Amino acid sequence: MKRPSEISLRARLVLVSVLGLTAGLALGGVLLVGVLNFALLRAVNTEALETARGVAKLVDQKSLSERIEANPAMQVQVIDAQGRVLALSPGADRLTPMLYADELRDLGDGQVRDIPGSRIGLVGGGARVVMVTAGPPTDPVRVLVARSTNDLSQGVHILRLALLVTFPLLITLLAVVLWRVLGAVLHPVDALRAGAEEITGGTREGRLPVPESRDEIHRLAVTLNGMLHRLESARVRQRAFVADAAHELRSPLTNMRTELEVAQRLPDNDWQALSNDLLTDVDRLSRLVDDLLLLARADDGGGRAISAPFRSVDLGTLVGDVADRYPTVTYVRPSAPMEVTGEPDALGRVVANLLDNAVRHAKSQVQVAVTANGTHRLITVTDDGPGIPAADRERVFDRFTRLDDARARDAGGSGLGLAIVRELVRRHGGTVGLGDAGPGLRVDVRLPALR
Repeated sequence: MKRPSEISLRARLVLVSVLGLTAGLALGGVLLVGVLNFALLRAVNTEALETARGVAKLVDQKSLSERIEANPAMQVQVIDAQGRVLALSPGADRLTPMLYADELRDLGDGQVRDIPGSRIGLVGGGARVVMVTAGPPTDPVRVLVARSTNDLSQGVHILRLALLVTFPLLITLLAVVLWRVLGAVLHPVDALRAGAEEITGGTREGRLPVPESRDEIHRLAVTLNGMLHRLESARVRQRAFVADAAHELRSPLTNMRTELEVAQRLPDNDWQALSNDLLTDVDRLSRLVDDLLLLARADDGGGRAISAPFRSVDLGTLVGDVADRYPTVTYVRPSAPMEVTGEPDALGRVVANLLDNAVRHAKSQVQVAVTANGTHRLITVTDDGPGIPAADRERVFDRFTRLDDARARDAGGSGLGLAIVRELVRRHGGTVGLGDAGPGLRVDVRLPALR
């Protein structure tokens, strides 16, 4: 026997629906039989009581004959205080009252009592007897009207049998219909599952089938396709990142290995010059590893690219401290404080990366300025180098992007500087853009001012 976890969703839904329908139909059938039986018995009581009152009226009017004309389905007796039958309908017993003396004594006017059908000559079944008092108070008589309940019992029994036969057929039909309907409803879900399995197995591209119906399953498929697209894009970026990182790490390691092999074969080598060359490669390797670590933390989300808490920072002082490390950079400190909210080391890294790029490509001069621009503070770095074509100004912010790979790698660039600048500026709620300096390149960094 299958465990519940092994039963398909379709089967579970049909099972739950059938159980609910069975319980509902069973309860409805019980209520139907009960209500019908109550209504029929009430109709019998009403009919017998009306007949008894009609006979009592004839007694009161002293117009009652010994033979009482009544409905063939009923028997009528009029008895005196001694239990003698004074009048009766056709078919009624002339000698014996329908009710015994103790039954008459306990029965009130207009009340009903059930008796066996054999007492009034019926074969099996039962009957209901209504008693009404008539005549003068000094000489009262009792009017007894009996009505057989066999036909009522048979009608209720037939209804019960009909329900017992039709309910299983109806439930089976509903189960088949539910199975077909749920199969049609869940078919798109099964198509999504099959598509996901094919994607996992690598037999199809990373896109799930989207049903034509504009319902919840359609929206689920669109959402899952969007997720798969983002995962595929992340996977492609990760593979490119790893490949580029391996390529960049291999260059300084190859240089170091070559220098060491040459020094090993030349016993009179200048070890001081070799150590300086190795330190240069080690510094480049260290900067590259730091850049990779920062970008990896940025990709991890949650602002981990910046570990220290934000605080008030004077951009004028911070940019000036960084610019002092570059002899060819021209910087005039602003007369007023230019405060923003940020992390000093991260903002210093932004300025340093921009100045590194500018100094690397400038012909003769590099200028940096800090100005106020409404609710923002603007850091502008300009150089008189070859600049960047407008078509490439967005691409240069991608990781490991160089417009001149050989020249940039020889100069020590890794292609990560501007990517780090954009990420850190974004973490500070700012933007970075490139423009023409006529000639050269202008870089504008906009950061929200301290409020």
